[in-house]
Amino acid sequence: MPEAMPRPVLTAFDWVPDFARGVVRDLRVRWALEEIGRPYATELLSARDPRPESYLAWQPFDQVPAFAEGDLKLFETGAILLYLGEQDERLLPADAQARWSAIAWLFSALNSVEPFATRIVVYDLLHKDEDWMPPAREAALGLCRQKLKRVSDALGERDWLAGPFSIADIAMVTVLNTLRHTRIVAEYPKLTAYKARGEERPAYQRALAAQLADFENEPSRAA
Repeated sequence: MPEAMPRPVLTAFDWVPDFARGVVRDLRVRWALEEIGRPYATELLSARDPRPESYLAWQPFDQVPAFAEGDLKLFETGAILLYLGEQDERLLPADAQARWSAIAWLFSALNSVEPFATRIVVYDLLHKDEDWMPPAREAALGLCRQKLKRVSDALGERDWLAGPFSIADIAMVTVLNTLRHTRIVAEYPKLTAYKARGEERPAYQRALAAQLADFENEPSRAA
C-alpha cells in the first residue's frame, strides 16, 4: 500500500479581536484543506505575545499561517494554496487554460485586489478618529472600487473565476470578505452573489467553524 501522507500542520492565532474573526488568513488554507477532505492539525500562537524566535525560521514575517507537511515547510497563503492545488484537481484544474487562469486569478486576488481592500480596513478600524483619514480613505475607496469593478466585469455570468471552482476563488472570496464591515462589495451585484456562493460551500462553513472554535477554546482575554 502507498505510504499515507503526513497530516498537515497549520499555524493560527489563539485569539483575535472580534473584528478580525473570520478573516485571519489561516481560514484560506483551512478552506482548501476542507475542500479536499484533508485532516489537519493546528498549532496555536499568541497574537499578543511575541512569538518564539524559532518561528521566524518557519515564517520570516512573524505572521500566520505557516504550513508544514512532513519535512516540507511553507509560508504565505498564496504559496500554500498553490501547493495544495498541485495535489488535487478539485483545487486546481488539470486543463491548461483553466489551470493557468486560476493561478493568474490567485495572484490577482492577493496582489491586485487585497492591498486596496486592506487599506480601507486599516483606515476604518485603526485610524477612524484621525483628522487625515477621511480624504485618504476617499482616495483609497476610489482605487478599491476600480479593482472590484474589474473583477466583476471579468467574472461576468460565470459562477467561478477560472471556470470550475479553484484556489483562485478561495483567495478572492476571502479578500472580498475583508470588506464585510462596509457596503462596498454590495455595490457590485455579481460580486455579492459570487461571495455568497463561496461562503455557502460546506467546506467554507467547516473551515470558518474550525477557526472560530480555536478562538472560543482559549481563555477570554481582557480588552
